[in-house]
Amino acid sequence: MAGRWLSIVAFSMISARSPWSGIAAMVSATGLFIISDSMMKLVAHDLQSFQVLFMRGLFGLISCFGLVAVSGQLADLKGALHWRSIVRAVCETSATFFYMVALSNMPIADAIAIGQTAPLLVIIALCIIFRERIGPLRLILVCTGFLGAVLVAQPDGSGLSPAAIFAFLTAMAVSTRDLVARGVPTRIPPFVVTLMTTVILTLATGYATVTQEIWIAPQAWQWLTMAGSGFIVTIGQIAIFMSYRRAPASVVAPYYYSFTLWAVAAGYIVWREVPNTLALAGMALIVVSGLALLFIRAKRIEEAVA
Repeated sequence: MAGRWLSIVAFSMISARSPWSGIAAMVSATGLFIISDSMMKLVAHDLQSFQVLFMRGLFGLISCFGLVAVSGQLADLKGALHWRSIVRAVCETSATFFYMVALSNMPIADAIAIGQTAPLLVIIALCIIFRERIGPLRLILVCTGFLGAVLVAQPDGSGLSPAAIFAFLTAMAVSTRDLVARGVPTRIPPFVVTLMTTVILTLATGYATVTQEIWIAPQAWQWLTMAGSGFIVTIGQIAIFMSYRRAPASVVAPYYYSFTLWAVAAGYIVWREVPNTLALAGMALIVVSGLALLFIRAKRIEEAVA
């Protein structure tokens, strides 16, 4: 009975379409992701990297499976075995591995900022693979975004730091994930796709921690922290889904860049990290170029419809 009422409440919340509620859901989602990542970074200081990912993935898996059950989508689980769903999950898992290494060795705001070059990589891939015409203005904006990433990474005479390289690898894996996701059949519910991602991530990190690390017995507070992190990241995925259901993508997508603001705030509040002037300038370039690209895309869609 309780599950039925939860399903009804969730459905009514997702069905309501309001631009402002969609924006609020997107901003909330990015904030939830940063909170989850911050909790993971705190625990990773005393535990092994893959171990921490496994712990969060395990609790995320429990939360996600509960979500699928409550929403009445257990009958759709076979959709998780679609090859595009599996490839997307592998890309997401790779991105998580790379991001964890970057996050453990650089400020959270810097890791997030470099990772947000993923949409720029998607545009380049669309041009090279699918022969989509970029145009001079979009090309300039893409180059501006990458210049911003370089300012954040701030390579020295020996080149990029290993952490910055892993942050760029994160962006590459995320962009590949997004390209693959374009072809996932719409009949497969998003929650089911997310569940497959969580399953593969948990299995991969579990294997990695067993074969590559020595398990460190977590303390009670660390288990509780990762349980909270896994639950919060799942709620963040729900909020992302709700944002695109409540408002058009062209309205909510720009607010994905609130990631950077949340990351800077978390870095200062938790670790007293303050990005230097070059890093702040680079973050601004990434956000501005990304927003401008979204605006241009929205205008083209309007013109095509007209």
